[in-house]
Amino acid sequence: MKNSTATYTNTDFEVASLDEPGTPDTTAPRSLITYVKYLLFGMLFGIILVKSEVISWVRIQEMFRLQRFHMFGVIGSAIVTGIISLQLIKRFHIKTISGESIRVSPKKFHKGQVYGGLLFGFGWAMTGACPGPMFAQIGTGAWVVVIVLLSAVAGTWVYGSMKERLPH
Repeated sequence: MKNSTATYTNTDFEVASLDEPGTPDTTAPRSLITYVKYLLFGMLFGIILVKSEVISWVRIQEMFRLQRFHMFGVIGSAIVTGIISLQLIKRFHIKTISGESIRVSPKKFHKGQVYGGLLFGFGWAMTGACPGPMFAQIGTGAWVVVIVLLSAVAGTWVYGSMKERLPH
């Protein structure tokens, strides 16, 4: 596969690329303690998702039917937290755990974002699941979500195999 950075610029929140000269090597093996920290943090995040009811199919349906404010309040709180966090990162030049500088690339609007957002929203409304909460739903015993997870992985693979031919 050819190097996609020549034809496609990633405009997501990003840290320095490993392809850039002078970038620290972050591929060094991590200790078991590091993985345990990630596991514990993931479990805490999952518990918060379950307790806040954002993985509830009923809550998600209420949101898409404009019946309750619950999910809009949670999403709005996340947006405000993200804005404040990004401003703090920029103001205090906070670095990643591995010491890399964090940079936020300028964003350009293109119509693919609208199509992607609509596709994501339709999938979310139909399945009652989005990427983060899928794992918490599976963890609570909603095994049918495994099909949604496999479909999301397949969709990501299809996009990855076609992205060179798509307009960006």
